[in-house]
Amino acid sequence: MQSHTFILYLLIILLTARIFAEIAVRLKAPSVIGELFAGVLIGPSILGWVEPVEAFRLLAEIGIILLLFEVGIGSDIKRLLNTGMKSTMVALVGFAAPMLLGFATGYWLFEFTVIESMFIGGTLTATSIGITVRVLTELGINHSHEGQIVLGAAVLDDVMGVMLLAMLYEFSTAGEVNLSSSGRVLVFVTVFFVMAPVLAKIMSMIIKRFYAVSELPGLLPTTIVSLVLFFAWLAHGVGAPELLGGFAAGLALSRRFFLPLGLSLHTDETFASSIERQMQPIISLFTPIFFVVVGLSINFREIDWGSSDIWSFSLILLISAFAGKLLGALFIRESWSSRLLIGMSMIPRGEVGLIFAELGRLSGVIDNEIHASLVIVIVFTTVIPPFAMKWFYKNHSHRLNSMSAES
Repeated sequence: MQSHTFILYLLIILLTARIFAEIAVRLKAPSVIGELFAGVLIGPSILGWVEPVEAFRLLAEIGIILLLFEVGIGSDIKRLLNTGMKSTMVALVGFAAPMLLGFATGYWLFEFTVIESMFIGGTLTATSIGITVRVLTELGINHSHEGQIVLGAAVLDDVMGVMLLAMLYEFSTAGEVNLSSSGRVLVFVTVFFVMAPVLAKIMSMIIKRFYAVSELPGLLPTTIVSLVLFFAWLAHGVGAPELLGGFAAGLALSRRFFLPLGLSLHTDETFASSIERQMQPIISLFTPIFFVVVGLSINFREIDWGSSDIWSFSLILLISAFAGKLLGALFIRESWSSRLLIGMSMIPRGEVGLIFAELGRLSGVIDNEIHASLVIVIVFTTVIPPFAMKWFYKNHSHRLNSMSAES
């Protein structure tokens, strides 16, 4: 591709992503849906203007890393401790049930391979903490009893999801399910996940000193992006996906970072706020590219829509995706109204589900039809819950508020 063609295509990607994200938000849907549709529209599925060439995939990979950095920097491990066993139960059951249902659907009903079925199940485990927090905040219940349980569970779900993604990455690289090698990778990833945030936190304190004396603008975003990319490279070195490095760096730079056993590193609220504020434009530039490239990678023209298998497969996965997350909330002692609201809050897959599906497609584990079905499921599980939560809260707010007051 010549440079002027690349510039034109990048212009189209950025503009269409922004336009359709704005439209989606005005329709009260998550912006990720608009960006995904932009990719489908300008890609081979409809207009055929832009091809998902390697240059755009590299930009999208940077977008994934920065996206997980944003997820990490917004995470609060202390929420998990505050909400205790209820959040843990919601997260564990809501993680295991969709995984098992998705795997069973792929392996036994449609006779896919073990690795394909594991990627299908892994995609269904995801919960988009960003979308969930946005909806809870709009409803004004992010600090309620139910909101605290959901946010604590979503944090744990993110951690387990990233660990599962590391294992699936190892399986896709090896081309088989090898428990010994996956155990080794899991140990490496665990050590990395424990040590990397501490190291990143120490390095951020060094960056803070330079930031205080620098006379040139732009030092903070330059050094923080460099830090994130370094930990992404380090994650790859231990056999984990690069995005794990972005998540670990974001977790360390969060204003709510802490160490176990009562140890702590001083967190400067002003400095942490500066990081979030100055990194936001960079994240907002790169992450939409990822979602557009996911849309570009889907070619609906190559899918046999006349086949009953793809419709039955998508429908069963969709039911499994909803039921698996709702099941997690049924195992805690709360009113039925609270359980249903908590369960619905855990359903949105959003960007996290797309990361699983895209990794499976890029590694060659899942084909175009499986990927398309997963994207369809992710879209429905991302769009429907926010509307359902708003309707449910509108009709049951008095009961929920009284229960929260009693708690």
